[in-house]
Amino acid sequence: VQLQASGGGLVQPGGSLRLSCAASGRTIRGWVVGWFRQAPGKEREFVISSWSGRTSYADSVKGRFTISRDNANNTFHLQMNTLKPEDTAVYYCAVRYNLRTEWSSWGQGTQVTVSS
Repeated sequence: VQLQASGGGLVQPGGSLRLSCAASGRTIRGWVVGWFRQAPGKEREFVISSWSGRTSYADSVKGRFTISRDNANNTFHLQMNTLKPEDTAVYYCAVRYNLRTEWSSWGQGTQVTVSS
């Protein structure tokens, strides 16, 4: 599976941004889909994931970020609301076959900068 992330950019604090991740090579229907991020000088961290109708969140994004899937287009999205400067990072999309496997495919990353 190849993943292509898009939608990053510069947004003011309190604003919103929607990231997309398009998959190719095979369908990701039924797979676990997720987003990670890496801020400058920090390790990559888990943000959010979705599988079988269930969503897992990092505490830092609960109530602000949501994940959605578009199976018809083999795509999934990250809706980010009430953005904070600490959300600034490179965001990566990823997929894995199920909860017992590793994250096997990663997108190239898209920069999100939250600043006034």
